[in-house]
Amino acid sequence: MDKKGAVSAFQYGERAKSELIIASQLITVLSGLKDAERTGGKKIVLQCLESIRIELQFALRGTGNQEFQKSIDNLNLAISLVESNDYDQAVKTIGAAVSNATTVAMHAWQELEKHEFI
Repeated sequence: MDKKGAVSAFQYGERAKSELIIASQLITVLSGLKDAERTGGKKIVLQCLESIRIELQFALRGTGNQEFQKSIDNLNLAISLVESNDYDQAVKTIGAAVSNATTVAMHAWQELEKHEFI
């Protein structure tokens, strides 16, 4: 990986981590809502998750790193779990997606260190 690719991968990885952590927090809040609030909240959370999926697809296309595909796969599963009202498992699955994004950022960081860029 060259320096430019490493910078790009690092940025995408860090952004993905941040967005996925926010998604996890939103799902946790959603689980505590009641009735009509939950119905409306669920629509908003699902739209947020869809937006994150689009960002992860950009990251995959921009870097070619398959860890982003794994993150997308985990996010897809989390979306299904939210649709099924299995919020605890959805949060765990988002955690796996965060781990995938962290792997990208970590490898990019190591590459940048190797090139003495940081």
